[in-house]
Amino acid sequence: MGKLQEFDITFSNNKVVYGPGESISGTVKIRTSNSLHYKAIKVNCQGSCGISNKLNDVSWTLEEQYFNSTLSVADKGILPAGEHSFPFQFLIPATAPTSFEGPFGKILYRVKAVIDTPRFSKDYKAQKPFYLLNLLNLNEVTGIEQPSYAVTTKKFSYLLVKTGTLMLKARSDLRGYIPGQVIKLATEIHNKSGKDTGCVLASLIQKVTYKTKRPMFDLRTIAEVEGAGVKAGKHAEWREQIIVPPLPQSEMAGCSLIDIDYFIQVSLKSPDAVVILPIYIGNIAVNLSPSRSMPTSPDYHGVTTAPSATGVTPSAPPAEEEPEEGLCAGGMASEEIPTKSHSQQDPSGQPVTMSPSPNASAPLFCVSTGATIPFFTEGNVTPVPTSCSLILPPEYSSWDYPHEPPPTYEESCSSANSSFNSRQ
Repeated sequence: MGKLQEFDITFSNNKVVYGPGESISGTVKIRTSNSLHYKAIKVNCQGSCGISNKLNDVSWTLEEQYFNSTLSVADKGILPAGEHSFPFQFLIPATAPTSFEGPFGKILYRVKAVIDTPRFSKDYKAQKPFYLLNLLNLNEVTGIEQPSYAVTTKKFSYLLVKTGTLMLKARSDLRGYIPGQVIKLATEIHNKSGKDTGCVLASLIQKVTYKTKRPMFDLRTIAEVEGAGVKAGKHAEWREQIIVPPLPQSEMAGCSLIDIDYFIQVSLKSPDAVVILPIYIGNIAVNLSPSRSMPTSPDYHGVTTAPSATGVTPSAPPAEEEPEEGLCAGGMASEEIPTKSHSQQDPSGQPVTMSPSPNASAPLFCVSTGATIPFFTEGNVTPVPTSCSLILPPEYSSWDYPHEPPPTYEESCSSANSSFNSRQ
């Protein structure tokens, strides 16, 4: 750096995560070995989003800016040798969206300092990123405490001349969750044929839409559970659970270029059948009424899944529990489908520990969809990068389904309701 020995930006109380409407303050620290002439010392605070239709592109196809403020902390003069500090403060707009980093776009925030030197001299620059968390309160989403439900009926042929019918139903206990919570999933399969079905698969999938001229859809399997097939002529139920790992929240309020959606896909092979349960991932949990409290410590028949960030080990409801409405229609005796594999268990069958934050009581904050995720907590803590095996999704291109991008939350609810009403 020559004359410049130190040029750094520090935030007050070492804070790294801020909320919309908050002030961000800090200090620009400069240390020089000799006197340094300058025309101005400026600090800039900026928030913006950029997207591209090329993977990990460095130049954006479309951009939008949320704020761009510049403060002059020193006018023309001479910095004598030694240490110097220049305080700054900016107000973050209340409409700024949550930070996000994906393969086709990013929402980034940073503070940049510049020492503008006289003509023919080199300008000095320093910058530091910060992160924004615009909380999604799930209680503000209409119908969030209700189950998400879908059903499909498949007619198929086998052995050339024979035909059969299969009904696949799936239901989640809620429509919204926060990281660390457990998704309780109930599936019913009625195999009205003389052929055994293939395995049943439940997947938590993330869909990120980048709104370029030709929209890009990035779909990732966050977690998946596989159950056995159903014998010919049998009616079977499958109850499983998926723990929600730290994930970016649904939607991106304030951003018009990136959308994030989540859904649970329950699929069956041979015959192929798929149902989709749209859900929200938020930051503030659903407040359940006392009349709709969930079971606290149900038995899971010896199968355990991953513990949550708060130390809770999810488990399935007991076999003797009364079936939910819509399951075991007509009182037909139902078999239980055993679980074959769970992505939230290690190869030995032990649950995967998920403890990304040194402060477990603080809300989890995730800005990336990649395999190595930076986690941050609110407050005066240092960012803790970690690699979480819960978020190592396979390539979606290797899947057989769905062939088209999944519908939006509203479209899914509309189609599910019309399908359900037609069967009444």
